[in-house]
Amino acid sequence: MQHFDVIVIGSGPGGEGAAMKAAKEGKSVGIIERHHEVGGGCTHWGTIPSKALRQAVLRLIDFRTHPLVAHLTEDLEIGFAELMQTAEKVIRSQVKLRANFYERNRVKIYHGNACFIDNHTVAVSNPEQGTKVEHLHGDGFVIATGSRPYRPADVDFTHPRVRDSDTILALRETPKTITVYGAGVVGCEYASMIRNIGIKVNLVNTRDKLLSFLDDEIADALAYHLRDQGVLIRQEEEAERVEPLDDGVVLHLKSGKKIKTDILLWANGRTGNSQGMGLEEIGITPNARGHVPINEHYQTAQKHIYAVGDVVGFPSLASAAYDQGRFAATHLIEGHCDQRLVQDIPTGIYTSPEISSLGKTERELTEAKVPYEVGHSLFRSLARAQITGQTVGMLKLLFHRETLELLGIHCFGAEAAEIIHIGQAIYSQRGPANTLMYFINTTFNYPTMAEAYRVAALNGLNRLF
Repeated sequence: MQHFDVIVIGSGPGGEGAAMKAAKEGKSVGIIERHHEVGGGCTHWGTIPSKALRQAVLRLIDFRTHPLVAHLTEDLEIGFAELMQTAEKVIRSQVKLRANFYERNRVKIYHGNACFIDNHTVAVSNPEQGTKVEHLHGDGFVIATGSRPYRPADVDFTHPRVRDSDTILALRETPKTITVYGAGVVGCEYASMIRNIGIKVNLVNTRDKLLSFLDDEIADALAYHLRDQGVLIRQEEEAERVEPLDDGVVLHLKSGKKIKTDILLWANGRTGNSQGMGLEEIGITPNARGHVPINEHYQTAQKHIYAVGDVVGFPSLASAAYDQGRFAATHLIEGHCDQRLVQDIPTGIYTSPEISSLGKTERELTEAKVPYEVGHSLFRSLARAQITGQTVGMLKLLFHRETLELLGIHCFGAEAAEIIHIGQAIYSQRGPANTLMYFINTTFNYPTMAEAYRVAALNGLNRLF
C-alpha cells in the first residue's frame, strides 16, 4: 500500500492549489483524478471551454462587422462544432501545462474513482482497468472534487436534444432555436453566447429579475442588451415538465405556456461531487446539494480531512478554489493558517457585454443608510473604446460622501473582468489609501480603458459640490 503525507482528491483549481502547496513544503503528495486527464471540470467542461468558445464567437462577430473585411464573410458559414475547435486547442494546452506542474513537483497522479475505506485509506478504482483497485494511505486529505450541473430526476438528460452546461459543448450540429432554463450566471452567459451565433434563444428565469445579486443598474443593463440582441426573456416562470421529441423539446411551464425549440439547455443550479466516496461511513455528511460541511479552516468533521472548491459551495469560483486549496494545505501541514479568502471577491460574468463587480450595491448601501454618491464613466466617451468600437458599457463607482471611501465598483462592457482589478487594488486598501482621490490624482495611460476610473471619479466628485 502506497503512503503519502497528503492525498488530494480532484485536480481542478482547488486540488491543484493544495497539491502544489504541499509539494513545495516538501511533503509526499498523491492526487486522484476521476477523469483520464488532469484539470478537473474547470478545464474540460466549465470555465476554460466555455470562455474559449465565447472568445471565438466574439472574434467571429468582429470579423463579420469590421468594414474592411465584412464583405468576405457574406457566404461564410461557421457552426457550433467549428467554433468549439478553438476550445479544444486551449484545453489541450491547459492539460499539458498542468500535467507538467505535477511531474516537476513529483506529485503522483492516480486516475480513477476515490472511495474512503477508513479515515486514512482510500481505494482507487478505474473501470478502464477492470477490477484492479489500488489502496492509498494518507496522513491528511484534501477533497476537491468540484461540482456538476444539477439534474432533476424527471428530466431525460440521455435524450440528444436535452443538454446541460457540460454536454452542450458536445453539440455537433448548430440548432436554429434553443431554450435556456435558468437565468443564473451560467444561463445568462450561454444565452448571450448562443444568440451571438445567430441562434434564436428563449431565456427562462425562475425569478423576477436577472442576476438580482448585481447592482440594479447593471442587472437592468444586461436585460436590455440581451433583449436588444434578440433574446426572449421570460421572467418568473417555473418548469412543470420536459417533453423530448424527435424534432425538438417542449418545455411545459407551470403558467401553462409551452415552448418548443430544437435544444433545451438546463442551467438551473449545480450539485457538489461528493457521492460515492464513502464519506458518510467516516462521519462526513454532505447536505442535500452535495456540499461538504467545513469549518473556517476548511476542515470537515474529520479534522485531518479538508474540503475546498465547488464541493463546499459558495463562492464556487475557480479563482477562490485555488486559494482555498493553498490555505487548506497550509493548515494541514502547519496546524494554522493566518491567510483567509478576502471578504469581497470580484464577480466576473462573461456575457456580451461582460460584467464585473466588487463591493456593495446601491441597494445594499441604501438599506444600510450609508451616505454614498455615484460616479459614472460611459464607455462611449472614452477614446480607447471609440478606437476599438467597444463603446457599449460603463464604469460605476460608489463612494462615501464624507470620507470619499470607495464602497463599490461595477463595470459593464468589454473587458470588464480585467478593468475591475484596477479598482480592486485600491478598494482592498484600508484607511486613507482607499479613496476616490487616488483615481483623480493618478495619471493613466491615454488612450486606455483604465482612464474610465479617472472620468468616473471626477464625475462623482462633481456631484458633491
